Amino acid sequence: MAKETRVDLAGMARGVIDTNRYLTLGTTEPDGRPRVSPVYFTHDGYRDFYWVSGPSAHHSENVRARPDVAIVIYDSTVAVGQGRAVYLTARAHEVPDDELVARAAAAWSTVPPGGARAFDPSELRGDADLRLYVARATKHEVHIPGGDPTYGTGTDTRREVIV
Repeated sequence: MAKETRVDLAGMARGVIDTNRYLTLGTTEPDGRPRVSPVYFTHDGYRDFYWVSGPSAHHSENVRARPDVAIVIYDSTVAVGQGRAVYLTARAHEVPDDELVARAAAAWSTVPPGGARAFDPSELRGDADLRLYVARATKHEVHIPGGDPTYGTGTDTRREVIV
């Protein structure tokens, strides 16, 4: 793949991530079935994706037991054939107390106006109802519609990018 292609597709990936507030988190149930959950997210450097959830939430329990996750971020409001999406392969975990101050600062460094509120680390430990989670992306792919004038093949595809 030519370098300019990577730059264009990586820019598209960054744009999708920056303009959407929810991701779909795919975890694995104890019996191996997939489970998907929408979560409000922030990110740090397009590599670490953060969300806040209750530790007893079904997806939180799945992450604790099976940390390999899949994520998709997309705009569901665009016309048919115009879809853009980013697919992530990642490993997730609850942020431990000794990393909470630094991770919380990173998590809320990109919150847009009107976005989520920044939680104080004290609200995310001990007997608090919520915890901070992070998924570190190990692979980024972008959705290419089959009819894309530059990259289309007639069939929707995914292409790996480095963001």
